[in-house]
Amino acid sequence: MAALSLLLSVFSPALSSPSDRNRSPSTNAQSGFSADDFDWREMVPHLFAAAALPAEQGIKEVLGNSKVLRAYIANEVRAECSPDQGRCAAKHDGFTLEGEVSKRIDGIIKEEIFRQHKTAVVDYKLATQPFPFSEIAAYKSEKHPDAYFVLALADHSYTAAEVQAKYGAPYDTDIFQWYSVYKYRMDNADYTSKAVFEIDPVDGAVIKVAISLKPRKHKSHH
Repeated sequence: MAALSLLLSVFSPALSSPSDRNRSPSTNAQSGFSADDFDWREMVPHLFAAAALPAEQGIKEVLGNSKVLRAYIANEVRAECSPDQGRCAAKHDGFTLEGEVSKRIDGIIKEEIFRQHKTAVVDYKLATQPFPFSEIAAYKSEKHPDAYFVLALADHSYTAAEVQAKYGAPYDTDIFQWYSVYKYRMDNADYTSKAVFEIDPVDGAVIKVAISLKPRKHKSHH
């Protein structure tokens, strides 16, 4: 619970508050990527791998394998390539969309990484809309083998009902300040991972999802 509390109290405020979010109409179809294309469970293996890595490498593991960030950067690359679809390939030999996306994500991490509370942070605005998410963040503790991933949603198009349809009923719910939360978790012998979906109680829309992972300590056998 300590990691979850830390994630909510220290990390979440770094992301946009309701007053400064652009609540644009739903335009997921135009972006080619919807909020429902994100599955928090797919991030868990990358968070587990990141927990064992040095800070910057851990963040690269998380963001480099994020479907959300890869889809967003791919949209940017495609926009630069049109209307002449051959222009990007002509820039240099060996150009591939996936390769360019990976290269740009590496650049984002190098430019945006900073330290906060002995934790390495990349907090990146997804400013080019339409896109279902408005901000993405990864956190890697430099003192503990913990890793965190946070997404802020760009509009009110994804609902708590859709979350339950995808993941089932939450194992717990709670209320923090002005928003409510749905909590999900994955446990095994190696780690505990939790996902917290922040819900606007007025319209039932998802505002943010925060995922934490803590490896389990294994007793050494002598």
